[in-house]
Amino acid sequence: MIYVTRLNGKTFALNPDLIEMMEETPDTVITLTGGNKYVVSEKIGILIERIAEFRRRCHQICKVEE
Repeated sequence: MIYVTRLNGKTFALNPDLIEMMEETPDTVITLTGGNKYVVSEKIGILIERIAEFRRRCHQICKVEE
């Protein structure tokens, strides 16, 4: 999971495996595979970094368990 922030300042966790698309309009809109949309304050570049870090952590856990 990655943490993102709504425009009202509330933080929530989002499963990056469900992200279908992200766009800046100028706010960042995240669209999930089920059609839900979330407007967040983070820029797309920051979200991509968080997703990459999430994947690195998951991959590292899988290697340790092997």
